[in-house]
Amino acid sequence: MFLNSPYKQTMVTAEEALTGRDQPMIVTNCHLITQQPIQPPFDDNLHQAAFAMGCFWGAERRFWQQQGVVSTAVGYAGGFTKNPTYHEVCSGQTGHTEVVLVVYDPKKITYNQLLKVFWESHDPTQGMRQGNDSGTQYRSAIYCTDDDQLKQAKHSAQVVQGLLNNSGYSEITSEIRQAPIFYYAEDDHQQYLAKHPHGYCGLRGTGINYSSEC
Repeated sequence: MFLNSPYKQTMVTAEEALTGRDQPMIVTNCHLITQQPIQPPFDDNLHQAAFAMGCFWGAERRFWQQQGVVSTAVGYAGGFTKNPTYHEVCSGQTGHTEVVLVVYDPKKITYNQLLKVFWESHDPTQGMRQGNDSGTQYRSAIYCTDDDQLKQAKHSAQVVQGLLNNSGYSEITSEIRQAPIFYYAEDDHQQYLAKHPHGYCGLRGTGINYSSEC
């Protein structure tokens, strides 16, 4: 019933969005690669970050491959529907985008190094799509857990815009703001490319080189 949804390229309003449900998604609380929890509470020495950069399957793998990342999970954020399903998010009627939650050790990897992964791994100028994946659930976003992350993320966007301009790209469309509620995706989607090594991955960068020392 969602095939002809008018919300694939236009954000749904809170009044138009699907209601959702009170019961959260039940997921296996163990990362398939790192064997660490994917749900809080996390150790006090660990920090969290959240990024949306198109289909979350490939994005999650890109982050769990980074030294210093302890755990990752995929889910939905930035919209209105409570505890949505994948099918609902793909309809465009939730307002959510596909997001990767990153749990990391700041003594081993900095937030700015995570920003480098984000900016270099996709095209942040494409609006409501990423490559061949079209829809509001594929929009780019950085969801920050505190003011320091927000400051770093906004500064990094200024740096990256200059690099993109030099390469002939248009304006960055990535949403950068304080983190909204993160809703876990279904178990099948968690660490999807570890379960299906030859599965779909649409990540395509722009060729820029963002310095994590900026």
